[in-house]
Amino acid sequence: MDNLKNMQVFEPAFHYNDDGKEHGLLSKFDPGTQTLPKGFQVDPRFRPLPVDIVFEKDVAVTLRDGVKIYVDVFRPANTGKVPVIIAWSPYGKSGGTAPRTTGLFDMLGLDNAMLSGLAKFEGPDPAYWCAQGYAVCNPDARGVAHSDGDIALFGRQEGQDCHDLIEWLAVQDWCNSKVGMTGTSYLAISQWFTAAEQPPHLAAINPWEGLSDVYRDLLMRGGMPDLHFAKRLQVNHVGKGQREEIVAEALRYPLANNELWEDKTAQFDKIMVPAYVVASYSNTLHTAGTFRAWRRMASKEKWLRIHNTQEWPDYYEETNTEDLRRFFDHYLKGEDNGWAETPRVRYAIHDFEGGDLINQPAGEFPPEDVTYIKYYLNGRSRTLTGEAPSQEVAVMYNADPGAEPGLASFTIRFDKETVMVGYPKAHLWVEAKSADDMDLFVLVQKLDTHGNHLQQFIVPNQGALMQDLTERGGSVLRYKGSNGRLRVSARHLDKELSTDAVPAHSFDRVEKLQPGEIAKIEIDLFPIGLVFYPGEQLRLVVSSKNELGAIMPGTPGYVPENKGQHIIHTGGPYPSYLQLPIKSA
Repeated sequence: MDNLKNMQVFEPAFHYNDDGKEHGLLSKFDPGTQTLPKGFQVDPRFRPLPVDIVFEKDVAVTLRDGVKIYVDVFRPANTGKVPVIIAWSPYGKSGGTAPRTTGLFDMLGLDNAMLSGLAKFEGPDPAYWCAQGYAVCNPDARGVAHSDGDIALFGRQEGQDCHDLIEWLAVQDWCNSKVGMTGTSYLAISQWFTAAEQPPHLAAINPWEGLSDVYRDLLMRGGMPDLHFAKRLQVNHVGKGQREEIVAEALRYPLANNELWEDKTAQFDKIMVPAYVVASYSNTLHTAGTFRAWRRMASKEKWLRIHNTQEWPDYYEETNTEDLRRFFDHYLKGEDNGWAETPRVRYAIHDFEGGDLINQPAGEFPPEDVTYIKYYLNGRSRTLTGEAPSQEVAVMYNADPGAEPGLASFTIRFDKETVMVGYPKAHLWVEAKSADDMDLFVLVQKLDTHGNHLQQFIVPNQGALMQDLTERGGSVLRYKGSNGRLRVSARHLDKELSTDAVPAHSFDRVEKLQPGEIAKIEIDLFPIGLVFYPGEQLRLVVSSKNELGAIMPGTPGYVPENKGQHIIHTGGPYPSYLQLPIKSA
């Protein structure tokens, strides 16, 4: 632990503006208890409360090291003991009414009136949950706003802090001793780390799309220092102390084999609590981490639902909220409500043409009837074939910045309906000319019968502004296909964690290419659920730049460190292929 502290970088936190506006209408420090009556509205933009709610504001909670944090607790009035749900993040416990939240929802086409304004950004709405006999706790994490201490960004510190909050809540006179966690994005990520600390009174978790390995999912995906979104995250680190500067840490420690990044990787083997995990194929920030955690967590009682939209509309959709309530009713209230019979996996199949299927039941992911099939790259015909070409053909493109087209693609047309559900991967033989490294980006696209690229908006707003924002960016808002990336010098595989379906890289060494060297690489692609109808095509794109652009609008895209020429070897002694999970007809 001492070595970890020596590796961490801290800078002064950003100023917390306590004006009751920037960080939400209830952001002023004002300890006390009041009852919000049925029909109360925090602001006319938000829904009225369906029941009387006791609101305990700015309650002090002391952590194991003496640091004091402040939490808001909402609980139903005039009831007996109830379970409590925690929404843990650094985003501010009053952030549901903050302009950055309401403005974001407006941009995405989400109705702010669907919530009460008491919900933390990305968290559960007390208006709904109190009406169902639950309390909701919105904490300001260590160092955030008025809470003491220095702000940590992900890792065991947050897990330990939330552990202490759970144990404090469990013994309050209004609590039935059962505590759960829910929320999307950061509120999901914090659940991996908290559950690994095994707090005795944590009864169930609901991670709704959240990365689980900060190095591999956020900072250095594929071994590339893509740091812009991490910089954006740190804007939320407002308070009176220091904040962890994760971007500076990534630049100082670019390899994964050290205590710093180990601390920011969830300890999956210690996550044993019942879990209802929600994922999508399309979230370019969270997809890989959510599926990784689902595969590797030790929980015996775990469920996975894969949806076909974006995390925020999915989280607040009424049917899904009711589904989550059944899970919590079972584990936090002890109700025998049939939840145990829920299929362990419910997955989606996109078709990009308005015919998506959702809630397809299975006992595992991928489903039991999936077979992995290799489709070989043919450099002569630029196709994907079922047999490896006997003749070697190299495909070359210019990788210099701004060079066009800067990519090479291969297609296959399906003569019958073909469904893919599972983990694709690319197995390639590559060479760099006039360079000693390559930043490679891989994309699996669906084309219609005429060769047009199909894609899908996954937020309600599909207007001109959203078209613009997602044309070359905003990749979490518009699904364009399964993607992967790899810096070739980071190609070394972790033999313990790699499987034939999902290669895992160690990121513990740099292996530059020698002149004329042809390297064998494997690139893990995001899991997929996609149907191709007769006559439609799949296009595999290997590119020198990220065709999807940045994660969110307003965030700069990563600029690859490429130059010279990229050569993709196919056929003969270099049988490059795309492996796809094909579901039995």
